[in-house]
Amino acid sequence: MAIVPSLLDTDLYKFTMMQAVLHQHPGAQVEYLFRCRSPDVDLLPYLEEISAGIDALCALRMQPEELDYLRGLRFLKPDFVDFLGLFHFDRKYVQLRANPAENGGIELRLKGPWLHTILFEVPLLAIVSEVYMRGTYGPPDRDEGLRRMYAKTAQLRGAVGFEDCVITDFGTRRRWSHAWQGELLPHLRAELGEHFVGTSNVYFAMRQGLVPQGTMAHEWLQAFQALGPRLRDSQVVAFDTWAREYRGDLGIALTDTIGLDAFLHDFDLYFCKLFDGMRHDSGDPFEWGERIIAHLQANRVDPRTKTLVFSDGLDMGRVMSLYERFRGRCRMSFGVGTNLTNDLGPRALQIVLKMVRCNGQPVAKLSDSPGKTMVDDPGYLAYLRQVFEVAPPTT
Repeated sequence: MAIVPSLLDTDLYKFTMMQAVLHQHPGAQVEYLFRCRSPDVDLLPYLEEISAGIDALCALRMQPEELDYLRGLRFLKPDFVDFLGLFHFDRKYVQLRANPAENGGIELRLKGPWLHTILFEVPLLAIVSEVYMRGTYGPPDRDEGLRRMYAKTAQLRGAVGFEDCVITDFGTRRRWSHAWQGELLPHLRAELGEHFVGTSNVYFAMRQGLVPQGTMAHEWLQAFQALGPRLRDSQVVAFDTWAREYRGDLGIALTDTIGLDAFLHDFDLYFCKLFDGMRHDSGDPFEWGERIIAHLQANRVDPRTKTLVFSDGLDMGRVMSLYERFRGRCRMSFGVGTNLTNDLGPRALQIVLKMVRCNGQPVAKLSDSPGKTMVDDPGYLAYLRQVFEVAPPTT
């Protein structure tokens, strides 16, 4: 089976953002840059196999039954699904070569129309991850993977007071393989029962009768740093545009594109009431939850009516600790990724592919976690910090 067998083999939020791009900014031009955060990883031996995987990806087309499935999702509009019926990946937007500045590194860059490059991120990362894991360690140790999975699910399944603790699979981009993710999901559903509420992967949601989950990613907010009208207003405009597209649906706001302080400054009473919740993806999750709850209360919004989504490097122990801290104070959901789909012994790759330019202007992800900030223009990063009054990290 192909590493990525379908255009649906990606995260739902790529489609929700793509629809908004089609309707709101179809002419935007962007660049994305790959980064491997794992130390001492040699990807050069796999360059040709990664390239072949990209070629196979570019040969995919939406199938009639896939388009019918997408038409059944309440938030996707008919014109967007019709567009997907014509869509295919174009190799001319992908630059792949050895990275002369990084020992064993590869340079993977996307450059082209946002509308035609936005879907590349997740399958490209899945290709790199599967080629590396298979080439370095061989086939997955199924027995070990299932043993680890059963140990995790037993923690939650037998716990008293965790009846409303729910988990979603967020593990597509750094999975061991497509086949392993597909094999694992039915086991998770069987073991966790009502604790397991879906997957971010649209292909497996369709094939296995799961609920597809997702709203927006960092690139949505990053792009508005260049789309205007003012840099300082970029987050406000991004959230306003999202609300205009979805009219109250898909209402989970991402909080860490420019850091939590900047988010809380911009996420005023209007947004507190309008959005259904917020998603954590960097920084201390306990501190984040306390600050989000305090912010909602300060804006006279009952936190118990909102959902806090935790999705940063979670394992089952961290899920249960977070649930214990905030139980009864808000609604919660947990997106668990690599710790589910690539936990078979060898360490998974920490790889990302992030937007770094939009319409020729630099954009950045200014993370709340050291090492997760993504930018290729240090001067712009300093300017972004100045505009949003975000202090540099202390050493």
